[in-house]
Amino acid sequence: MEHNPSQQAASQIKRGPVHEGPRNHLLTFALSIVLTFLAFVAVANPNLSDVFKNSLLVLMAIVQVLFQLFFWMHLKDRGHTFPIIFMGFGVLVMITLVVMAVFWVWW
Repeated sequence: MEHNPSQQAASQIKRGPVHEGPRNHLLTFALSIVLTFLAFVAVANPNLSDVFKNSLLVLMAIVQVLFQLFFWMHLKDRGHTFPIIFMGFGVLVMITLVVMAVFWVWW
């Protein structure tokens, strides 16, 4: 068996993190454009009820925020546990404040 020094050198090189490349970024960008276009169509359509429009806009906004956090801000990668925990805690505090404000105004 012949020993190839270039293969041995290649096997000793430490590999860095694997990057997903531009495919996921382009896909996320295209989905963000589609969500923005759908939001514009929903607002411009006079046949939709206001409750449905508002619900649809809030849902699409949440989806777009999640896309941007996980793909553009790379929160899906390792080492981002604490930012995710802190943002989750912030969302919990915000929901609590909104619910408390609604109860305070209505009752």
